[in-house]
Amino acid sequence: MTISPHTDNTPTLMVEGLKTYFFTRAGVAKAVDDVSFTLRAGEVMGLVGESGSGKSMTGYSIVGLVDKPGEIVGGRILFRGRDLRGMPEAQLRKLRGDRIAMIFQDPMMTLNPVLRIDTQMIEAVQAHERISRSAARERARDALVQVGIPAPDERLESYPHQFSGGMRQRVAIAIALLNKPDLIIADEPTTALDVTIQAQILFEMQKLCRDTGTSLIWITHDLSVVAGLADSVSVMYAGKIVEHGSTRDVLEHPMHPYTQGLIDSLPSRNPRGRPLHQISGSTPALLSLPTGCAFRERCKAASSDCGQVPLPQHLQRRIVRCWAPFTASEIE
Repeated sequence: MTISPHTDNTPTLMVEGLKTYFFTRAGVAKAVDDVSFTLRAGEVMGLVGESGSGKSMTGYSIVGLVDKPGEIVGGRILFRGRDLRGMPEAQLRKLRGDRIAMIFQDPMMTLNPVLRIDTQMIEAVQAHERISRSAARERARDALVQVGIPAPDERLESYPHQFSGGMRQRVAIAIALLNKPDLIIADEPTTALDVTIQAQILFEMQKLCRDTGTSLIWITHDLSVVAGLADSVSVMYAGKIVEHGSTRDVLEHPMHPYTQGLIDSLPSRNPRGRPLHQISGSTPALLSLPTGCAFRERCKAASSDCGQVPLPQHLQRRIVRCWAPFTASEIE
């Protein structure tokens, strides 16, 4: 079965009950635990949460880049209607970089240090499309211009070590854009970039999604980026999505105490001269999660009900994992 670019109403991506566990000598770490969401053509979804919440591992699981002792133990990952979990590795490899692209936080996970940039970008095009070397090089040049790299013809002949960290990241983003994929998973790709270049890349990403129908998962801890980029947002905590909804609904009227805590921690929400608001405590280790709701030991609204694992509730155009979601926005 060949997966072609989006031409119908089939969702680009449907993740259902995804579970990725790490089997260690100390026990089982449930890095991704029963994660579900749907992404349609042209939609941008922000995946947010603290470090260790499972958002990056969710991205790696989707593209099949989970190394031992990690293992996807449950759920389905439907890309254009076909389950990636049951796909032979050779077919999955053909999809990566063509119909599915991933931008890593560390650009050297994408770039080969001993090959020139033009060689790497041309190979990325020709691996998936019958096209002349000159045409592939022209596409590579256009992609570098798209991400704001000056003197693109000269830069194509450079090696990765001749770029700054931020420039290498821009090259990695350009490579992801080369084949205009159906799905891009971006793992905090603009963290190392200055604000001006970050704004340019976010604009280009939005334009790409709007013009070509590419779907985008933007993994980040920066809620301000999500506010200006994403159509919807999923908030992760301890391997689970605890709140999902439209970006405007979630950021303006959060229903989960954890989401409320993240928003209250933003510098813009705190008066000048006063200490920044913090969520008390720290993220629990995945090998020693508390019983019931993983957030209950840090939550001001915790009750005896929180000793049981909360199931997803569909409330006010939102999906929330909380025993008292309506009280979440009332927490000071």
